[in-house]
Amino acid sequence: MNIQDVKNRFEIIGKSPLLNIALETAIKVAPTEMSVLINGESGVGKENFSKIIHALSLRKHGPFIAVNCGAIPEGTIDSELFGHEKGAFTGAHDTRKGYFETVNTGTIFLDEIGEMPLETQSRLLRILESGEFIKVGASKAQKTDVRVIAATNKDLLELTSKGRFREDLYYRLCTVPIKVPPLRERGADILMIFKKFAQDFAEKYRVTPVILDEQAQQVLVTYRWPGNIRQLKNICEQLTVLVEDRNISAENIYQYLPKEYPSVPMVSSNSNDTGISERDIFYKVLFDLRKDMNDLKQIVFGMIGQNPEMPIENNEVLNRIMSTDTALQVQSKNQTNFNQHFNLPQNNIQSQPSYVIHQPVEEIIEIKEQPKEEILSLEKKELELIKRALEKHRGRRRRAAKELGISERTLYRKIKQYNLEEY
Repeated sequence: MNIQDVKNRFEIIGKSPLLNIALETAIKVAPTEMSVLINGESGVGKENFSKIIHALSLRKHGPFIAVNCGAIPEGTIDSELFGHEKGAFTGAHDTRKGYFETVNTGTIFLDEIGEMPLETQSRLLRILESGEFIKVGASKAQKTDVRVIAATNKDLLELTSKGRFREDLYYRLCTVPIKVPPLRERGADILMIFKKFAQDFAEKYRVTPVILDEQAQQVLVTYRWPGNIRQLKNICEQLTVLVEDRNISAENIYQYLPKEYPSVPMVSSNSNDTGISERDIFYKVLFDLRKDMNDLKQIVFGMIGQNPEMPIENNEVLNRIMSTDTALQVQSKNQTNFNQHFNLPQNNIQSQPSYVIHQPVEEIIEIKEQPKEEILSLEKKELELIKRALEKHRGRRRRAAKELGISERTLYRKIKQYNLEEY
């Protein structure tokens, strides 16, 4: 079967060379039993490639199942994949078959493989190497004949260097890699896909298909499409239903494209948290500020030691030293870095000095702690952005977490912390 036949059968639209290379690789590897690792951003259609490989393989008459590893809680993923025996854990009232047992002689597609816990990764590696697995709570190994196709939107090699993904599993899965290009790299394919969506939605809602003018077409081609094909489909459906004029302008599209939100000052994490919190970062920045000011303190005392006759009545000389351009530059640099790091407004350095002169001389410098209101304002900003992300994605927490640049686990923790369960 050639590339065009595959496109027609699986309704894949586009002529991009990068897309054709990915399809050609999938067609060639399908008749084999090799494991495949599909790389691509969220929304590019990685699951479609897994279905193509299964449909063109010798297992096409066997079962096929797609499993999202990131959507299964860490505590139950072993039971879901490999099954469990009765009484293996609290709530295990009956023996249950796992996916690897039910899809025997077929194909299993493991999406978001990078979210799989390390313990589960070792179980998966055993299946890939020997075809054996052990149910949770069992002592006897079982055999299974399953072809594994994995997909990820993360850099697994980077995860292996951080100890969050097994290196041996990576090379076992990545027998044949397939790179699915993002929508922004497919050029004119964007307009072709939009036209197909417009026709489909016109039939669905019994209206006239929308038509893009030249400026609107330019907007679609130049937009970066972080949600890829899934996002383009949503935009097309909104335009079809909500815009009365069937001739779509650039202004109409801008109205439904999401606004860019600033990133929340959080540390992204996954199932293997490092223990670093937002507060840790905040205190580290404050500690760096204190260290810089202590260095400045040593410079001031050094100047006094070199000139013991320097008058210090009323600390006027010391005040002049602490008010020099050097001191202001040091403070300005650190304050600017601090504000930029946490996306806070720039303050007037001269109106808010970070030191206070006291008597006697031994107590010259005292770092003024950041007011508690700064921490509260940071929490308010975080709360506001989380609310906006949840509202934007209509409560879809996975998409909101991706928008914020954090893991779903961190988002669930923040939702509980700020009492946002209603979203």
